[in-house]
Amino acid sequence: MIVCVVDDLIFSIRISTAAKHLGVAMYFERSRDKVVSTIAEKRPSLVIFDLNSARLDPLAAITALKADPDLREIRTLGYVAHVDGATIAAARDAGIDEVLARSAFAERLGEILTSA
Repeated sequence: MIVCVVDDLIFSIRISTAAKHLGVAMYFERSRDKVVSTIAEKRPSLVIFDLNSARLDPLAAITALKADPDLREIRTLGYVAHVDGATIAAARDAGIDEVLARSAFAERLGEILTSA
């Protein structure tokens, strides 16, 4: 199971289509208030964050996730516009495990989903 904290329609469709093709179970959380509780409930092998989502506040969710001793070991991966150095630094400070540029994320999507 992979949880996606993504509200961008294009990337949601891209991720969902790839997951269906590969037979990977996905859950999309689009409520800022439910991100951490959904992760706690689902216990995914990976959480994918759109780090540029202003609506979902991914940095706060990552900080809360990594501060929780029961959840901090869940692998996290975020994708971001490659020119957004401030968000990349903030995500790393929050404790995210891996950050990729949007283009690298899209290119490696199949590999990411199957290795989760």
